[in-house]
Amino acid sequence: MPETELLLTSSEAVSGQDALGRHFDAGTGTPVQIIAPSGQAEVVRVATAGTAGIAQADIYKDSAGLPVVKDSQVLINATLADAPDSTTAKTTIERLRTNLKSVDSAVLVGGRTAVAVDTNTTAQHDLKIIIPIVLIVILVILMILLRAIIAPILLIGTVVISYLATLGVSALVFNNLLGHPGADPTVPLYGFVFLVALGIDYNIFLMTRVREEAQIHGTSTGIIRGLGKTGGVITSAGVVLAATFAALGVIPILFLVQLAFIVAFGVLLDTILVRSLLVPALSYDLGKFIWWPSRLARAVVPSKKD
Repeated sequence: MPETELLLTSSEAVSGQDALGRHFDAGTGTPVQIIAPSGQAEVVRVATAGTAGIAQADIYKDSAGLPVVKDSQVLINATLADAPDSTTAKTTIERLRTNLKSVDSAVLVGGRTAVAVDTNTTAQHDLKIIIPIVLIVILVILMILLRAIIAPILLIGTVVISYLATLGVSALVFNNLLGHPGADPTVPLYGFVFLVALGIDYNIFLMTRVREEAQIHGTSTGIIRGLGKTGGVITSAGVVLAATFAALGVIPILFLVQLAFIVAFGVLLDTILVRSLLVPALSYDLGKFIWWPSRLARAVVPSKKD
């Protein structure tokens, strides 16, 4: 997604970038910076200039017209034909890296557009690594806290469902109602961190109270009593947090607007539906089996269901 579209209001910087693109190669002000071995400088320059999407490539020289060599490396500045923050420019960077790797694997391609490409790649990688690690760590903590296996798995499952539902609704709103051009690659990860952190807090608050009540009144009655004691607090806290994050939506920056909606909607979904209805209902249907393998799963206590 072009960086010029991250601002939701008009900007002189965006207008200036558009004017530059109309009169010169759009990447003139933000060249691609290539570091190459001095012995391969001309070969790398020719390969760079011959890459589709590159308008021009020049070796950086001193006032005498000689290439500047530092640690046996030279700098080659390449001008992109397209705006440096455009999808086409990012494709050009990937193509350029592939072409130059075949020339010399020691060549490095940097610059603003290359940083954007690497940032997006890293964000996608982190999303696949961080989310499973966070969920596993939280699962272990819940198992220790609740002294059970089934209940923590149930709680983690509802957190994941809530997060995925929030992303789905957010995508519909951003794409179809608000007409956003895309999303910052870090938005899903930030949204996950906030929603999981808040959702687990509510889970712990609810289920620890349910466990205390279940030890006295049985699981089914304990769920009803625990929900009655904590439901109002959880819902109230969710409304306050949703309003707090929604306030970020007044800032005309795409990242903050999207994060504000994701967290606000996700918190309301979690506190009003998931934590107040879905978790208690599933727990009630499972009965005291949710405390397996602790002694509470085998305990004989007064209860309508157990």
